[in-house]
Amino acid sequence: MAKGEVVLTAQKVKKRKKTEKVVLITLLALLLFLVIAYFILNIVYNEGSFTISMDKNTYLESNLVMYESLNDRSPVYRLSTSKIAFMDNISIKWLPDNINNEAEGAHNGENYIAYTFYLENQGEETINYWYSLTIDDIIKNVDDAVRIMIFVNDDQVVYAKKSPITGEPEPDTTPFRDDEDNTIILEQREGMNPKDTDKITIVIWLEGDDPECVNAILGGEMKMHMDIYEEHVEEKIISEE
Repeated sequence: MAKGEVVLTAQKVKKRKKTEKVVLITLLALLLFLVIAYFILNIVYNEGSFTISMDKNTYLESNLVMYESLNDRSPVYRLSTSKIAFMDNISIKWLPDNINNEAEGAHNGENYIAYTFYLENQGEETINYWYSLTIDDIIKNVDDAVRIMIFVNDDQVVYAKKSPITGEPEPDTTPFRDDEDNTIILEQREGMNPKDTDKITIVIWLEGDDPECVNAILGGEMKMHMDIYEEHVEEKIISEE
């Protein structure tokens, strides 16, 4: 083999090894990305289909506390429902009549999510608070047929997305908001006196009587969270109006 051929072969080997090194580093970086993505998604989608959070400043400034059971009133700042493997469509008429009073914490039933928790004013002054519900992720437009029923004590409201066909609220429902940050519910609880306790129950299901409850949404998913705010949220509402 000539001297020039030896040099050329060595350069090819060196170039091949460099290419292999780049490919290996790229594959390792991709693998690391996939592992990180897996753990992030695993955390996001396995902490519950619905979470409830309260800013610690709300407790510090107004002494509003949140807890899951009347037998343990230790303040918590995050609650999470348990997931159900599959949710078929049902009618609101199929929900238990006593769903607001049947249990504390998670009390899911067949084809619906239900969760009950408490907010208590442990301070010495009358306060107001806000609660909002925000969509984190939607697959296959399943929100078109979702119903969310919220009890604050015995006051019940059913929320739903407006009909995409007529643009009008679905029968017997309060329409979702259309905020840029995907907040669909935002309500104020006024005049909570010292030592008052609010029981809040949230129920989520697919309404079979909704015209948008069709086969196209089969396999869809929806992830949401609720936040409990202090009075300063009122400034946001006033500025938007």
